[in-house]
Amino acid sequence: MKGFHKNQRVGVFVDIQNMYYSAINLYDSKVDFRKILDDAVAGRSLIRAFAYVIKADIGEEESFFEALENMGFDVRSKDLQVFSGGQKKGDWDVGLAMDAIRLAPKLDAVVLVSGDGDFTDLVRYLNSQGCRVEVIAFRKSASSQLIEAADFFHDLDGKKKYLRRKKKPVKSRKKKS
Repeated sequence: MKGFHKNQRVGVFVDIQNMYYSAINLYDSKVDFRKILDDAVAGRSLIRAFAYVIKADIGEEESFFEALENMGFDVRSKDLQVFSGGQKKGDWDVGLAMDAIRLAPKLDAVVLVSGDGDFTDLVRYLNSQGCRVEVIAFRKSASSQLIEAADFFHDLDGKKKYLRRKKKPVKSRKKKS
């Protein structure tokens, strides 16, 4: 692909919540983050891969976070904030941006795995610092401004290799008396 070479130093920054909810809402599936990481690196030299997650105290999340670590991600986690009115908040926008800015001098390419338009200014800033910025996301749920700001956009829409079907709950069979 144009702009890729094997000696490029790459940093990968994955907005797990954005990708998770995009895949669920668009395809009723989960994301295969291992395949995304492999394609984000694309044979280049991986310097760091971050996965940004929100802890919501759901039973299966610890094993998911461990699986991300086993794939090679440095998992950054925050607790979900619940306010007195019941409103919930949890995002890593500023933390992801700060990590990307701090690491950029050691990178030739930043791969942002998110469709969140809040990262458009980050992409523009990294470009101004001489960093190539690639975005991987589902076009159907990605910000058009983010896509335009990126040097390269990898559209995941319709690409089944990046998706895993959600496991359906198994219905118990009761014996008839």
